[in-house]
Amino acid sequence: MVVSKQALSNYAAKLVDTGLVVGAGGNLSVRDGDEMYISPSGFDLKEIQEDQWVKVNITTGEVEGNIKPSSEVLMHLECFRKRPDITAVLHAHPSYSVSVGSAEKDIPSMFPDFPAMVKQVRYLDYMIPTTQVLADAVANVITETDVVIMRNHGVLTVGKSLKEAYFFMQLTEEAAKVYAISCMVGTPRVLTEGECQELRDLSSEKYRAKLLKND
Repeated sequence: MVVSKQALSNYAAKLVDTGLVVGAGGNLSVRDGDEMYISPSGFDLKEIQEDQWVKVNITTGEVEGNIKPSSEVLMHLECFRKRPDITAVLHAHPSYSVSVGSAEKDIPSMFPDFPAMVKQVRYLDYMIPTTQVLADAVANVITETDVVIMRNHGVLTVGKSLKEAYFFMQLTEEAAKVYAISCMVGTPRVLTEGECQELRDLSSEKYRAKLLKND
C-alpha cells in the first residue's frame, strides 16, 4: 500500500480534537509493507510534521532516522506481527472507557452500532505501560479481537484501515459513555446475545463494515 502521512496526521488530529487523547498522550501507526510509520515519542499528536513520522522495521524493530518512536512502539510491533491482515493501530486514553475499565467493569452492548461493528472486546489488567510485558499481553489477545481495553491505562484498536481503527475507538468510547450515564439514571438494559447477533446479520451493517476497511 501507499502510506499517506497526511492521513496519519489527519487521524492524529482527530484523536486530539475528539478528546480521545490529551496533548502528547496516545499514539498511532500504519503498516507500509515490511515497515510501519509510528508517531514520535513526546510529540503533541496535532503538531507532528510529515517528516517526523518514524519508520520502524516490523520484523527487527530497527528504527530509521534520529527521531525516537512512541514509547509504545513494542505494542504496535506485536500487533502487526500477529495480525498480517491489519494496516493500522491506534492507542488512546478515552475518558469513559478508561473509567469503566478501571472500575473493573466490562462495556456492555446497549445500542445497535456497538455489537454490530465491534464483535468482541478483550480486557487486560493493569500492567506498566511501554513495557515488553504489556506488549506480550496485547499480542496474546489481538488475534481474537480488534479492541483491547487496558484497565487503568487506555484503549487499543486495530483495523484494516485508519478509518476502521478510528471508528472502533469512537464506538468503544461511546458505548462506555452510554453505559456510565445509564448507571447514573437507572438500571441499564443490555442487549441480549441473540439481539446482538441479529444486528450483526443485517445486510446494512455488513455493507457499512466493508466500507470502513478502505480509507
